[in-house]
Amino acid sequence: MATIKQRDSGWWQAIIRRKGYPNHSRTFEYYDEAKAWARDIESEMDKGLFLDRREADKNTLGAILTRYRDEVAMQHKGGDIEIIRINVLLDDQIANYKMSALSGAALSDWISRRQTVVKPATVRRELDIISQTITKARRAWGMHLSENPVSLIERPKPAKARDRRLSEAEEAALLSALEDHAGQGKKYRHGTRNPWIKPLVMLALETAMRRGELLDLEWRHVDLARCFVHLPETKNGSARNVPLSTRALVILSSLPRSITGKVFPVTANAVHGAWDRAVARARSDYEAECQEKGVNPLSGFMDNLRLHDLRHEATSRLAEKLSNILELSSVTGHKDLRMLKRYYHPRAEDLAKKLG
Repeated sequence: MATIKQRDSGWWQAIIRRKGYPNHSRTFEYYDEAKAWARDIESEMDKGLFLDRREADKNTLGAILTRYRDEVAMQHKGGDIEIIRINVLLDDQIANYKMSALSGAALSDWISRRQTVVKPATVRRELDIISQTITKARRAWGMHLSENPVSLIERPKPAKARDRRLSEAEEAALLSALEDHAGQGKKYRHGTRNPWIKPLVMLALETAMRRGELLDLEWRHVDLARCFVHLPETKNGSARNVPLSTRALVILSSLPRSITGKVFPVTANAVHGAWDRAVARARSDYEAECQEKGVNPLSGFMDNLRLHDLRHEATSRLAEKLSNILELSSVTGHKDLRMLKRYYHPRAEDLAKKLG
């Protein structure tokens, strides 16, 4: 039988002592609340369903997110992105919830607020981090919860797979915008001054390698004689060898060797900055050319083109050469063939040619 007594502060403390269970106590403002809580806990003990919620009562979501960031995320490949997302979550009021009070309703409210700021895909990734953190706390940190509250909610629907392909005209304009045209009769320097960006883009189109894989690539892992590069670490955690086409071999053979050992000794920020400028420059040059010729520009030329779309384009091109889907997945590094399908976007006119 629980003991309920009034403290000097006027609040009521319920204490449960039962053999085989840790002593359990909690303080309430009202006597009826203390009595109801004690009755629920004793009922769980009677049925063998008791969970020690002291850690869940003591810790907030913010506290376990902080521990997960400092002890777990930093060890993950791509942990820097996880840490950024965790820091965003820590700035939100959801982080102030005690774990014992974190419900599906509270998470649903957070989702509604968050979707007014970011896209559904971002919300889904942040939910994944919350779920992984709670799972870690339940399995390894003594956080007793009957279930993971993330499993109780409806996640935002994933966005449709992008099917952006790069046309021949867009590719030509993009590569031209990435070329340094200094000293070619122009008053001002035109094109990028960074000599690494154009070959990086060209190699991405030949190999379907991710941006991070290209930037991490070292010369010691490039075997020009046997026509492949070795990627010891990839996004999915598995190493893979990427075969090199004749054009890819020419691209790599023409590059100077950096003392850093990196094939592309540039930062991700430098690549993104050069990409955005090149896309804008390619669009403006194309529109100027159309105006000069007196023709209407193609609708959507260079619109909504992202750096990662090169991987989609390269995968679709490789699929035309590698009909065996297992061979294709070994090149692109996709373990899940359903994900590979999201990257393969054949043009209807190309399929029509195959039909004859």
